[in-house]
Amino acid sequence: MRTCRAAWLALLVASASCGYHTAGHTVQLPENIKTIAVPAFVNETNTYRIEQLLTASVVREFTTRTHYHILNDPSEAADATLRATVVSASSTPLTYNSATGQAASVLVVVSMRVALTDRQGKVLYQNPSYLFREQYEVSQDLASFFEEDSPAFRRLSQDFARTLVSNILEGF
Repeated sequence: MRTCRAAWLALLVASASCGYHTAGHTVQLPENIKTIAVPAFVNETNTYRIEQLLTASVVREFTTRTHYHILNDPSEAADATLRATVVSASSTPLTYNSATGQAASVLVVVSMRVALTDRQGKVLYQNPSYLFREQYEVSQDLASFFEEDSPAFRRLSQDFARTLVSNILEGF
């Protein structure tokens, strides 16, 4: 009797699980998707070449993290097409140097719309309001001044690409 209870308890404990799983191991796209077209994103802002930076980061992320074949132009060869629009991009001072009155740190904010559709136009993934931020410090020393907004946009685009590809693959 005691052995039976111990076996029953062991079985009960072994069969109970917490329900957690490791993220990033499940691809949520349909099996028939092998090729994804990622045409140049549309830029509705005045920020020069931001769409090129974001497009290149997404293509690089798909190429390095997935097995999908990536095309630059939408065509009949693509099983799905990822389209994105940069809706807004801004750089706003966050803090000021009290002695000079100049900006000491700046916040870069980019807003985007993204949609992944299959050949028939069925939406596989969509997010109409991606919002990414990146902060940087402004150099106060004129001799070593370095314009930091381009590297900030680059970091932001890499963060966006990692997040977007993860969201598409994990179905968020």
